[in-house]
Amino acid sequence: MEKYSQYRDRGSGIAPFFPISTQSSTLYLPFHIFLILLRLPILLSVTLSYFFVLQWLPIGSLGKKASLWLILGTPGVWWIDLQIDGVKKGSLAKHHKARLPQPGSIIACSHTSPLDALYLAAIFDPVFTASYPSTRQVERISLFHAILRALQQPQTDPPRNAKLTDLKTLIQQHPHRAIVVFPECTTTNGRGTLAFSSSLLTTPPGVKIFPISLRYTAPDITTPIPGSYITFLWNLLSKPSHCIRVRIAESVYNQRAPQTEALRDERASSSETLLGSEEGDNMNASEKRVLDRVADALARLGRIKRVALGVKDKQGFVKVWTNQKKR
Repeated sequence: MEKYSQYRDRGSGIAPFFPISTQSSTLYLPFHIFLILLRLPILLSVTLSYFFVLQWLPIGSLGKKASLWLILGTPGVWWIDLQIDGVKKGSLAKHHKARLPQPGSIIACSHTSPLDALYLAAIFDPVFTASYPSTRQVERISLFHAILRALQQPQTDPPRNAKLTDLKTLIQQHPHRAIVVFPECTTTNGRGTLAFSSSLLTTPPGVKIFPISLRYTAPDITTPIPGSYITFLWNLLSKPSHCIRVRIAESVYNQRAPQTEALRDERASSSETLLGSEEGDNMNASEKRVLDRVADALARLGRIKRVALGVKDKQGFVKVWTNQKKR
């Protein structure tokens, strides 16, 4: 395992890219196989029906959300443990507007599984984006693309044909929908918060940014390794049920520093934070503080730590991991 030591956080020893496996007795193997044989045809049917037919029909937001919940329910994703900062259990209705993402707000979400995008779509019907470490701009993507990205190779730069924009423009174009950003730019196993892209810094100052942490029980349906389609489906479909632990933090604002302070802060060293973005040298201290607040909130919500690792580190890990598996 020494070959993977450089892909652990030096301060905490956390390894956010290793796949998580759960042990199960061989006595239950026939039961797991039965569940897969039962669920797989149903899951394929409801998924293909939605993405190729239903989403293009005028069934309204409620109809689309019901279809997405059917997709989630087929593999047994029935239990949702929701907690919101500053809201006691049972009193959510009183704080609904102020404490939950609304149209015109930004959702900064942790990224560990294809289910992340599916759950967010079923609850908020948002616009999805892809972030990259090398730019502040984002690429608008579909829900289907957002699901597939959780199983694809990490990218430091956008594709050549990508149509890039910023969050301010997306909010203006879609004032009646929330915007989802995955600021870590790639998936992890849920044990650490990676360095952030600077894409959140294009959020207008008056727009709320809601950090949301999603964690799963059992945790083996996370997909830190690209291309793990079969493993993901096995872990998803072979268990009786799954639980999503949803934590929503208080909103954060992209508050800009005064011009004189910004100019002075541009000289601040990027090593003072764990952001590690390729744009880190172009950020002043006030911008770093905005990303720090969101990253700290995600780490606190997930009961994990921030790590000084990013997309380039994951690319290196995946290369070593793949070569090792081929031997």
